[in-house]
Amino acid sequence: MSAGGAYIPSSQQRHMRACMVCSIVRTFQQFNSSGCPNCESFLELANNHEAIQDCTSQVFDGLLTVSDTSKSWVARYQRLEGYVPGVYAVQVEGVLPEDVIAAAENSGVHYIPRDGSVSEALPTDA
Repeated sequence: MSAGGAYIPSSQQRHMRACMVCSIVRTFQQFNSSGCPNCESFLELANNHEAIQDCTSQVFDGLLTVSDTSKSWVARYQRLEGYVPGVYAVQVEGVLPEDVIAAAENSGVHYIPRDGSVSEALPTDA
Protein backbone atom coordinates (compact mmCIF):
# COMPACT_ATOMS: atom_id res chain seq x y z
CA MET A 1 0.00 0.00 0.00
CA SER A 2 1.72 3.15 -1.19
CA ALA A 3 0.77 6.69 -2.10
CA GLY A 4 2.74 9.86 -1.84
CA GLY A 5 5.54 8.18 0.11
CA ALA A 6 3.10 6.71 2.63
CA TYR A 7 4.12 3.10 2.08
CA ILE A 8 2.82 0.63 4.65
CA PRO A 9 4.47 -2.81 4.46
CA SER A 10 2.02 -5.72 4.65
CA SER A 11 3.59 -6.85 7.94
CA GLN A 12 2.63 -3.48 9.45
CA GLN A 13 -0.92 -3.22 8.11
CA ARG A 14 -2.41 -4.52 11.36
CA HIS A 15 -0.88 -1.45 13.03
CA MET A 16 -2.74 0.96 10.74
CA ARG A 17 -4.61 3.86 12.31
CA ALA A 18 -6.72 6.61 10.78
CA CYS A 19 -6.71 10.25 11.83
CA MET A 20 -10.16 11.13 13.20
CA VAL A 21 -9.96 14.62 11.69
CA CYS A 22 -8.78 14.04 8.10
CA SER A 23 -8.98 10.18 7.91
CA ILE A 24 -5.46 9.64 6.51
CA VAL A 25 -4.22 6.12 7.27
CA ARG A 26 -0.74 5.52 8.65
CA THR A 27 0.90 3.17 11.11
CA PHE A 28 1.26 4.14 14.76
CA GLN A 29 4.99 4.49 14.13
CA GLN A 30 4.44 6.85 11.17
CA PHE A 31 2.14 9.06 13.28
CA ASN A 32 4.68 8.92 16.11
CA SER A 33 7.68 9.83 13.96
CA SER A 34 6.14 12.58 11.80
CA GLY A 35 2.57 13.19 12.98
CA CYS A 36 -0.37 13.77 10.67
CA PRO A 37 0.60 15.45 7.38
CA ASN A 38 -2.72 17.35 7.31
CA CYS A 39 -3.48 18.11 10.97
CA GLU A 40 -0.15 18.24 12.78
CA SER A 41 -0.32 21.99 13.43
CA PHE A 42 -3.13 21.49 15.96
CA LEU A 43 -3.10 17.74 16.78
CA GLU A 44 0.62 17.58 17.61
CA LEU A 45 0.83 13.80 17.23
CA ALA A 46 4.59 13.50 16.61
CA ASN A 47 6.28 11.84 19.60
CA ASN A 48 3.01 12.00 21.56
CA HIS A 49 1.60 8.52 22.24
CA GLU A 50 -1.38 9.84 24.22
CA ALA A 51 -2.43 12.22 21.42
CA ILE A 52 -2.10 9.39 18.86
CA GLN A 53 -4.38 7.21 21.01
CA ASP A 54 -6.90 10.06 21.44
CA CYS A 55 -6.94 11.41 17.87
CA THR A 56 -6.49 8.33 15.67
CA SER A 57 -8.45 5.10 15.52
CA GLN A 58 -7.72 1.50 14.62
CA VAL A 59 -11.39 1.06 13.72
CA PHE A 60 -12.15 2.30 10.22
CA ASP A 61 -13.93 1.13 7.08
CA GLY A 62 -12.76 1.21 3.49
CA LEU A 63 -9.56 2.54 2.02
CA LEU A 64 -9.08 4.87 -0.90
CA THR A 65 -5.94 6.26 -2.46
CA VAL A 66 -5.97 9.83 -3.68
CA SER A 67 -3.15 11.23 -5.82
CA ASP A 68 -4.62 14.71 -6.39
CA THR A 69 -7.16 15.89 -3.83
CA SER A 70 -7.97 19.01 -5.88
CA LYS A 71 -9.16 17.10 -8.97
CA SER A 72 -10.81 13.98 -7.54
CA TRP A 73 -14.60 13.90 -7.13
CA VAL A 74 -14.08 11.13 -4.54
CA ALA A 75 -11.77 13.46 -2.57
CA ARG A 76 -14.41 16.20 -2.76
CA TYR A 77 -17.13 13.78 -1.62
CA GLN A 78 -14.94 12.56 1.28
CA ARG A 79 -14.02 16.18 2.23
CA LEU A 80 -10.31 15.63 1.44
CA GLU A 81 -9.75 18.69 -0.74
CA GLY A 82 -6.50 20.43 0.11
CA TYR A 83 -5.03 17.40 1.90
CA VAL A 84 -1.83 15.60 0.93
CA PRO A 85 -2.00 12.68 -1.50
CA GLY A 86 -2.23 9.37 0.32
CA VAL A 87 -4.35 6.53 1.64
CA TYR A 88 -7.54 7.57 3.44
CA ALA A 89 -10.27 5.71 5.31
CA VAL A 90 -13.84 6.07 4.07
CA GLN A 91 -15.19 6.12 7.65
CA VAL A 92 -13.35 6.37 10.97
CA GLU A 93 -14.88 5.31 14.28
CA GLY A 94 -14.11 7.27 17.41
CA VAL A 95 -14.84 10.45 19.29
CA LEU A 96 -12.36 13.30 19.47
CA PRO A 97 -11.87 14.97 22.85
CA GLU A 98 -13.65 18.36 23.11
CA ASP A 99 -10.36 20.25 23.52
CA VAL A 100 -9.08 18.74 20.26
CA ILE A 101 -12.26 19.74 18.43
CA ALA A 102 -11.82 23.29 19.79
CA ALA A 103 -8.17 23.33 18.65
CA ALA A 104 -9.22 22.19 15.16
CA GLU A 105 -11.93 24.87 14.93
CA ASN A 106 -9.47 27.52 16.20
CA SER A 107 -7.11 26.48 13.38
CA GLY A 108 -9.84 27.07 10.81
CA VAL A 109 -10.78 23.39 10.36
CA HIS A 110 -14.54 22.78 10.37
CA TYR A 111 -14.60 19.41 12.14
CA ILE A 112 -17.19 16.90 10.98
CA PRO A 113 -16.99 13.41 12.53
CA ARG A 114 -15.82 10.86 9.97
CA ASP A 115 -17.86 7.99 11.39
CA GLY A 116 -20.91 8.68 9.21
CA SER A 117 -22.99 9.98 12.15
CA VAL A 118 -23.22 13.49 10.68
CA SER A 119 -23.88 14.13 7.03
CA GLU A 120 -23.11 17.45 5.46
CA ALA A 121 -25.06 18.38 2.40
CA LEU A 122 -22.85 18.77 -0.64
CA PRO A 123 -23.60 21.63 -3.02
CA THR A 124 -25.85 20.54 -5.86
CA ASP A 125 -26.25 21.93 -9.34
CA ALA A 126 -30.04 22.24 -9.03
